[in-house]
Amino acid sequence: MAKTFRPSKATPALPSAAARADSGYGATADPDWRDTNWTEHSHWAEIEGKRMNYVDVGSGDGPPVVFIHGLSGSWQNWLENLPYFAQRHRCIAMDLPGFGHSEMPREKISISRYAHQVDALCEQLDLGRCIVVGNSMGGFVTAELEIQHPQRVDRACLVAAAGISITNLRRRPLLTTARIFGALGAASAAQTRLMVSRPRLRWIFTNFVFRHPTRIATDLMYEQVRGAGKPGLYDALDALTSYDFRDRLPEIQAPTLIVWGEHDMLVPVEDAHEFERLIPQSRTVILDDTGHVPMLERPVKFNELLEELIEGRGVGAETGPEEQVTAA
Repeated sequence: MAKTFRPSKATPALPSAAARADSGYGATADPDWRDTNWTEHSHWAEIEGKRMNYVDVGSGDGPPVVFIHGLSGSWQNWLENLPYFAQRHRCIAMDLPGFGHSEMPREKISISRYAHQVDALCEQLDLGRCIVVGNSMGGFVTAELEIQHPQRVDRACLVAAAGISITNLRRRPLLTTARIFGALGAASAAQTRLMVSRPRLRWIFTNFVFRHPTRIATDLMYEQVRGAGKPGLYDALDALTSYDFRDRLPEIQAPTLIVWGEHDMLVPVEDAHEFERLIPQSRTVILDDTGHVPMLERPVKFNELLEELIEGRGVGAETGPEEQVTAA
């Protein structure tokens, strides 16, 4: 009998709780993303006859690292992580078709199609086997890539990944999320800057994603919300809620790190346990006092965990039980 999954029981933290969050929450990673001229690393690729925007930064002897954003996201979702890993790896972060600056695809958006398009970009860039990291919808795509293109994925990290409860819940609560981000996308640049610069407004618009929105730097928050409301939003939402791959997760061969926020309001933390149960070589880390985007909320700790995965530590055939991490 299929297990029934329910919506997240997490609730927003009050604005006053931000003052009590530990020093690791919202701390900028080193190197600082603001010190990179991102225009120099921005490129276009033609994938299935359409233009895809991506950034290509870093080099080194380590395996390439590919970052995949979530619903209504963009490559900027990885600003706190790219400079750190670019010191030793070639790092790629794309705007999925229909998001950021990438064109809408010719065919209808689907999770499987996204996985094929990511693989096609990796092939075009001659990346070989990669470390693949995905958040939310991007985590769904990452796991699908592990299934459909196992030769591409050396190791993977699923960050608050969709793909478990979303198939039961259908459009709740993502429809509400999509509407909010659609409204943000319709706002002018000036209105968006105003929203993120005022703590109360920032909390109202983003408390369902970030545990403590007012602890996120204003310029970083602006980079996250200014790409909202792109043409692929509703088609991608439909793709998220109409594809069930749970019976194929045991096929995944790559060691997989599962990172979740304890207070994720969009994807329940129970989904992390189910991913770990179904993926043979996997390890789950739950971060205290954290929401849906651990790589932005706790970048220093997240980068440490991802580095362990890349170095082959912490995930393997003898993976231990789930770990609850105090992320200070």
